[in-house]
Amino acid sequence: MTILVTGAAGFIGAHVLAQLLLQGRRAVGLDNFNDYYDVSLKGDRVAALLGPLGGVVEHVDCADMGSLRDFFARHGIERVVHLAAQAGVRYSLINPKAYVQSNLVGFVNVLECCRQARTAHLVYASSSSVYGNHESLPWDENDSVAHPVSLYAATKASNELLAHSYAHLYRLPATALRFFTAYGPWGRPDMAPMLFARAILAGEPIRVFNHGRMQRDFTYVDDIVQAVCRLLERPAEPDPAFDRHQPRPATSDAPHRVFNIGNHQPVELLEFIGMLEQALGKPAVRQLEPMQPGDVLATYAATDRLNDWVGFAPSTPLARGLTKFAQWYLGYYDR
Repeated sequence: MTILVTGAAGFIGAHVLAQLLLQGRRAVGLDNFNDYYDVSLKGDRVAALLGPLGGVVEHVDCADMGSLRDFFARHGIERVVHLAAQAGVRYSLINPKAYVQSNLVGFVNVLECCRQARTAHLVYASSSSVYGNHESLPWDENDSVAHPVSLYAATKASNELLAHSYAHLYRLPATALRFFTAYGPWGRPDMAPMLFARAILAGEPIRVFNHGRMQRDFTYVDDIVQAVCRLLERPAEPDPAFDRHQPRPATSDAPHRVFNIGNHQPVELLEFIGMLEQALGKPAVRQLEPMQPGDVLATYAATDRLNDWVGFAPSTPLARGLTKFAQWYLGYYDR
């Protein structure tokens, strides 16, 4: 069985592909190596995490159907972990077309290739942002996702609808992963831990939106990888208890499932900054600012369904995860 990981030069993708290889699985990766952030970081990430394992990441863009179809044929792909996407809520306000091309065109191409290859299971990245400003916490997979507050969130909600249609029409088993604020070593430069660490060590102010009165369900990358790998081994199935008269979003009479991948422990931003200061050994200069367009006040994952399905839910304490992140950051950027 050959497993494809798309976005394999990315933060989560490289970690997932590395874990699959460590398990002795036959796995390959692709990435378009775009310049949304420093391409050298992607190269270093691949070299560090995948190089020692013989991991291969080919330069392929999911939005290029010809190249993607050729990749599937050459490698005999049987399962897919689709993590390639244009990330970032704020960037979607600046460059919306990038999200349409990658998150919609690219995603449909992946669905089509999976259909044509009769793929046994498609596990794909959604996002906690699909919940919008839903104020009933924790967020449950059966909550409505009909009110996104950013284009990025809208593309991820669209992915879930598109995948469900393929699960219904072609019986393609597909599992959506709603990631909650991933962090850890080799993270993206636009993520809060990376932005804050750079500013703290440089003695520069860090921008603290909504005056720090926001909560995030920070989820350590190793926990995310564990969840992804376990879910990959249990393909989505139709729910025999699904009620068409009262349909619930989390399951379906098609082989499509949705799971939150979060730590189930929301932390206020100011507390997060305090932990990061301690991990880095240096105080931060806080620059308090108002709420930004597209942001939400709090994220908080209900993880009962994930635990019931695969016997696992993320649980790494934030202080421990930030210590590991800080050790990597200091080692990488102080070379």
